[in-house]
Amino acid sequence: MAEIRPFLCIRPSEGKAADIAALPYDVYNRTEAKEAVKNNPDSFLNIDRAETQFDDSVDTYDPKVYQKAHDLLWDMVKRGSFIQEDTPCYYVYEQTMDGRVQTGIVACASIDDYANGVIKKHENTRAEKEADRIRHVDACNAQTGPIFLAYRANEVIRNAVCAAKETDALYDFVSEDQIRHRVFCISDTEEIAKIKDAFSAIEEIYIADGHHRAASAVNVGLKRRKEHPDYTGEEEFNYFLSVLFPDEELMILDYNRAVKDLCGDTKEAFLSKVEQIFDVRALDGAKKPEKKGEISMYLAGSWYGLTIRECDQSDDPVDGLDVSLLQKLLLEPVLNIKDPKTDARIDFVGGIRGLLELERRVHEDCAVAFAMYPTSIAELFAVADAGKLMPPKSTWFEPKLRSGLFIHAI
Repeated sequence: MAEIRPFLCIRPSEGKAADIAALPYDVYNRTEAKEAVKNNPDSFLNIDRAETQFDDSVDTYDPKVYQKAHDLLWDMVKRGSFIQEDTPCYYVYEQTMDGRVQTGIVACASIDDYANGVIKKHENTRAEKEADRIRHVDACNAQTGPIFLAYRANEVIRNAVCAAKETDALYDFVSEDQIRHRVFCISDTEEIAKIKDAFSAIEEIYIADGHHRAASAVNVGLKRRKEHPDYTGEEEFNYFLSVLFPDEELMILDYNRAVKDLCGDTKEAFLSKVEQIFDVRALDGAKKPEKKGEISMYLAGSWYGLTIRECDQSDDPVDGLDVSLLQKLLLEPVLNIKDPKTDARIDFVGGIRGLLELERRVHEDCAVAFAMYPTSIAELFAVADAGKLMPPKSTWFEPKLRSGLFIHAI
């Protein structure tokens, strides 16, 4: 039973949303982040990546970086760039990319639901990445980046969302990557009660994207509980900022692989080994895999279609993933990539970059690249339901949720 509740939102004032909204902090390295905030003082990336306010001699994780994030956020609130709601509301966040629409409910989820497994995860988190966001949330006294959650579609919630989208939008803008963003408010007490009750009947909620943000928010909440042993459970630190999307509207893009060398093999020797593992056919140009069990490979200027043989397929929710089978059948035994999380010889390329990016990587600094068929949302749910974890870089969600449109003070 999920507790998904409305909250007192801090959000951009009228006319400010397009300037403030920013891609998530973790899609940039430091150099890219500094470039992105140049000439855009209102971008929320200034707060999410406050090291951009210092020269490179200042460490990204220096305490004064987190203090700067706090100061920038609350200074913007004082200046009126953000407004603070005085009653708890839900929000509807609609994104349109290439004609496809996905619409989520912006709300707060319970850290207890995360701890007890009602909110399910499919990835491990890294302690050093968690530590950064823990310090950021703690210093800012606010959660600034929403966690991308998914649930099995529900008719009551669907109807409430449709009704909200008939009202006037709080925000309606197109970001520089040509994604349209619209936000609506649900403040009616009866509608709020319907949505809250509908979520309380849903037994599983899934983290689609944002595992580190979720773990960090939960850890700050647990830290605050220790600091306030008389807590009641109603304090804002017991909840974390989320956007919840129905599974029927979500699309996962491919997450592709590029490998630096052929582990000593010639092109001919490597291709011969591949032909012993997969059914291989030559392709007349760049073509994405058309279904599960197919992989496209780019090698020495040519594209090949690889089909995973039936004898190698698995009903296990993790072992049966295409990314798992590529690792098990080829990357480890042939290319000697034993741990893709740590091996510097493999890079992961988001499907949003397209097949031309794989060709470019092979021409510039890699020897072979693999285009994957996207992991499905059903496969993600199956892995999480089994209490298992996906291999690294199994899913790529687009469009990304913008930071700065919704802030949850704790």
